[in-house]
Amino acid sequence: MTDAQLVTIASDELTAQINLLGAEVWSLTDARGQQYMTDADPAFWTGHAPVLFPIVGMLNEGRYRLGDAEYALPKHGFARHSHFEVVEAGADHVLFRLKDSEATRAVYPFAFVLDIKFRLDGFALHVAAKISNPGAQPLPFSFGFHPAFAWPLPGGTAKADHVVSFQDAEPQPIRRIDAKTGLLLPETFPTPVDGHLLHPDAALFEADALIWDTLSSREVTFGAPGGAQVTVAFPDAPMLGIWQKPGAAYLCIEPWQGIADPVGFADDFHDKPGVLTLPPGAAHDFRMDVTVLAAD
Repeated sequence: MTDAQLVTIASDELTAQINLLGAEVWSLTDARGQQYMTDADPAFWTGHAPVLFPIVGMLNEGRYRLGDAEYALPKHGFARHSHFEVVEAGADHVLFRLKDSEATRAVYPFAFVLDIKFRLDGFALHVAAKISNPGAQPLPFSFGFHPAFAWPLPGGTAKADHVVSFQDAEPQPIRRIDAKTGLLLPETFPTPVDGHLLHPDAALFEADALIWDTLSSREVTFGAPGGAQVTVAFPDAPMLGIWQKPGAAYLCIEPWQGIADPVGFADDFHDKPGVLTLPPGAAHDFRMDVTVLAAD
């Protein structure tokens, strides 16, 4: 962490550190210093909680189409590799902002403002994202959160005892991505959720993420009985990804508005699954609330 530009905020119960690069939460600890985020072991994945904008997932051949023009974007877009500015800061909150620039317009020819506010209140980390369109043309975009939580969480419980509990039963099939291209496969797969419960296991992620493109729940809880738990609420995101590099000490719980290109997708970006379009002068909000329940 020593080379990162980290902003620290705190409540009576939690401390968060957020990197100016990507407006990415690098650390979330309780009053005892216990860490709830990934260890970012470079043997697996060095991410912590990237912000996904203006796309989620991979593009077909890394490119998208707008009318007769084509543009290239990396997986999950450019926000996670961009330096945000601090617009407002206090002891328990900070507001980050990313705006369009000459560099972004070369790959994404739209005016935008992306604000992300982090606020700690007791045992809760509130994350509020706002995408605004200050331009004269409609703004197509997708957005996602990508937090990676420690697995196992603090408290001494076994990794194998951790479950993901969905707010509602989720019997519908899930989607997976093609291992070679990172694109969304056309077929669906039987859900690994048993009623409300998912028992995560490294073998589940050998085919990459579990993806719910239709979802009833807007809240999940991750943890083990007797140990710490985290509840992730995402009232504005209709999709969810759950992922890890098999064997790593983290589990990503990822609320999404958007998804990877389907295999063979060659339509206009406006027609990409999960893309929203903002009229000039409009804005759209996404919220994620992470609530920590400390171990007994």
